[in-house]
Amino acid sequence: MIGLMNFKTSYMETKPKLLFMTSRFPFPLEKGDKLRAYYLIKGLSKHYEVHLISLTDEPISDAWKNELRPYTEAIHMFTLNRWGILCRLGINLVQQLPFQLAYFTDFFKKRRVTKILQLVKPDHIFCQMIRPAEYVKHYHHCRKTLDYMDILSIGMERRKMQMKGIRRWIFSTEAQRLKEYEQRIFNYFEFHLMISQQDADGMPHPQRNAIQVVPNGICTQTFQPLKDVTSDHELVFVGNLSYAPNIDAIHWLCEKVLRKRKDLRLLIAGANLGHKLNGYCQGFENVTMLGWQDNIQQVYARGKVFVAPMQIGTGLQNKVLEALSMQLPCIVSSLAASAIPNSPLIVANEPEEFANAIDRLLSLPKEATQLGEKGRKFVEDHYSWETSTNCIYDLIRRH
Repeated sequence: MIGLMNFKTSYMETKPKLLFMTSRFPFPLEKGDKLRAYYLIKGLSKHYEVHLISLTDEPISDAWKNELRPYTEAIHMFTLNRWGILCRLGINLVQQLPFQLAYFTDFFKKRRVTKILQLVKPDHIFCQMIRPAEYVKHYHHCRKTLDYMDILSIGMERRKMQMKGIRRWIFSTEAQRLKEYEQRIFNYFEFHLMISQQDADGMPHPQRNAIQVVPNGICTQTFQPLKDVTSDHELVFVGNLSYAPNIDAIHWLCEKVLRKRKDLRLLIAGANLGHKLNGYCQGFENVTMLGWQDNIQQVYARGKVFVAPMQIGTGLQNKVLEALSMQLPCIVSSLAASAIPNSPLIVANEPEEFANAIDRLLSLPKEATQLGEKGRKFVEDHYSWETSTNCIYDLIRRH
């Protein structure tokens, strides 16, 4: 009888299986998709036995895997080699798949993923972004969720406008292919997520009203005001420094504002700093470039005002949420602000507007402090990873 009771208890405690598919391994947390995947896996592991499948084009250390092991039943890594990527991109010149999909979709890896699906028999599949969607779209033995995060085709359209010649044609072609694929892949999944309402509204599909908006969260315990760090720069910018919209924003700020205002010092930090951007910033005496920092909170705290003059790109900017949580007053472009509605952000688009907003906050420290306090409370009230995870869990469980 005792053995039977133990068997029943064990059976009842068994969690349903969730297969979580990503195009990049969700650690370290230097990019938005990694950050979102990590915290969603962490939260959903309370309800599911999580089996993680990640593609990667870089070596993944055991230390990084150890960060995910407490929340996963199994981790499956598939390394995309450079020659295979180049071969797929070349073949795709005469095909219609978006190049981002061709980059990540390896036929041989796809067969291995199919075998894992047959072995695991998941109760639900969660696919992060459209990039790995080809690996799981034909599996119909359970329901599937596609987390678009944001609309890649819109971001590509905006980047196209910055290009000339052959590069403009390439970006235009990719934007059109992405738009067609975003519509087509929609029909293979039962549930659809976006980070912001503006991206959901931009979805090129007649059933876009079915999209659930699930914003990113923020760990307010990690990102909180640091009173013991001196604010030795007027401005601070943090972000992935290989991400084109971030590079473009830095160029805009340097050329449109800092070239004329030598009195304003800008501190920049983030992952994947390239030689080109580093060399460019060295041409400005009032710009300090740090690259990646393990304790990024201290970088935020060294600035009096956070700036994000985004001119291209889509989606919610995690760096803005982190800055708000750090109790920093923030000046952003309307593009960056649109994904965070009703927030205490100062919006400025023209260079003169931006400079005036900076001067006002620096000359009125009491007002800047009050704005920072409002920002902190706004994040605490509206951007919780627990809330985002529970929203996804409730969506899947209800159906």
